[in-house]
Amino acid sequence: MNMSMGKQVALAAVVVVMGCVGIIALILTLVQHHLVDLPHRMQYGMVFDAGSTHTSLYMYRWPGNKENNTGVVSQMLVCDVDGDGISSYAQDPPGAGLSLRKCLESALVAVPANQQRETPVYLGATAGMRLLQLQNHTQSYQVLEQVTKAIQGYPFDFRGARILSGMEEGAYGWITINYLQESFIKHTFEGEWVSPKGRKIWGALDMGGSSTQISFTPGQPVQDPASALGPKLYGYQYEVYTHSYLCYGKEQAMRKLRVHLLKMSGSTRPVKHPCYHLGYNLTLTLGDLYDSPCVARPMTFDPASEVTFTGTSEPLRCLNQMKNIMNLTDCSLAPDCGFNGVYQPPVSGDFFAFSTYYYTFDFLGLAPQSSLAQVTTTIDTFCKRTWDSLKAEYSEKDKYLRDYCASANYIMTVLLDGYKFNQTWGNIYFQRQVADTDINWTLGYMLNLTNLIPSERPLVVTGVQHGQWAAEVFFIAFAVFLSLLVLAILLLWNP
Repeated sequence: MNMSMGKQVALAAVVVVMGCVGIIALILTLVQHHLVDLPHRMQYGMVFDAGSTHTSLYMYRWPGNKENNTGVVSQMLVCDVDGDGISSYAQDPPGAGLSLRKCLESALVAVPANQQRETPVYLGATAGMRLLQLQNHTQSYQVLEQVTKAIQGYPFDFRGARILSGMEEGAYGWITINYLQESFIKHTFEGEWVSPKGRKIWGALDMGGSSTQISFTPGQPVQDPASALGPKLYGYQYEVYTHSYLCYGKEQAMRKLRVHLLKMSGSTRPVKHPCYHLGYNLTLTLGDLYDSPCVARPMTFDPASEVTFTGTSEPLRCLNQMKNIMNLTDCSLAPDCGFNGVYQPPVSGDFFAFSTYYYTFDFLGLAPQSSLAQVTTTIDTFCKRTWDSLKAEYSEKDKYLRDYCASANYIMTVLLDGYKFNQTWGNIYFQRQVADTDINWTLGYMLNLTNLIPSERPLVVTGVQHGQWAAEVFFIAFAVFLSLLVLAILLLWNP
């Protein structure tokens, strides 16, 4: 009986000791937590923007813990591919692949050798390839096949070359802007993930060579499901209106204008061009002029026949002619319309206008913002100048010099008559970069495909300081040792 009671007392003592040690370990584990970053190294990702007029490689890097602190993804390299866009290699598909080599070699230097195999590379082709696909599906496939072959020859994690839809192009540009502006989520100094107070969501205005996109969160529900996106980002549901106007990028608009002027000229030669400067002449073959699905070809014409356009420096007539290449009247849902009869809710909020918008206005000294009166006066003054005066002030090597007058008037027509920014002109910011990163669709595309933007808000990773962790280990180990010691004494004890 005494022996039995002795064992009970000893076991009770063991339980008390283990309980006390456990409480001590628990206290040490719970108190004085510190937010910590997971061990990480920089990771890299690349996107080829294969536009209609040129191709560029954008390289990004971010901490490998992928907590995705807003703005943590930074742009580290931009490489412009020599030559025109990959769609210009329709008759020479291998040339499209060869054109990428210079930038791929630059990427090899930029990415550490031991991380190249895990660095994702994407190629997204936009409106130029969308048009080629309409013209000749086989040629577009061959071009993509050759650029794929070229990229696969390098030690990167190539994840495909594809043609983006216009809706994707607009949506990814919208994501890029709002990611860089910390509109989706912010990481505070206290280490918390929070939705910004007074959340400001920006709209995106993009214009390339063959298409133009508008994307924004409207102040009313989107009536056309084909123009609506509902992305869920960081636990918040957005409704985004986006539309891409194929054939209404700057280069295709300039082509439409020349075709229209030729048609209106009748038999008059040379054809007067009000948007070209007095003293400038452009001679094209009809084959080149009509080489696009964006313009209607005559039933019969001689492709080798030439036509000359001669500048007249008439800005008002230039502006009026721009309205003739856009359908500004037909709209079954008026007044909720853009142009060409496309549904568009009233513009809402502030916008970044980039790509051709920025380059044109920056050249004219109007970026990032200017009053509407200053813009119209500046464009009018510039357009009235002669070609000789421009050549004396600017480099003739600027291949866009002849087009700044035309593109500026086209931009004004799109923004005022098309999108109807008449009362909200001050909401547009003409910018190329935000947070030292170029504004375009490529960052949003990579963020989406590498899952760097979660649909739910990220969890905070917590931990303890090294000294506290060592103390926890010691006490827990001591508790185990003490328990084993007491159990051994009980087993060996013989009264």
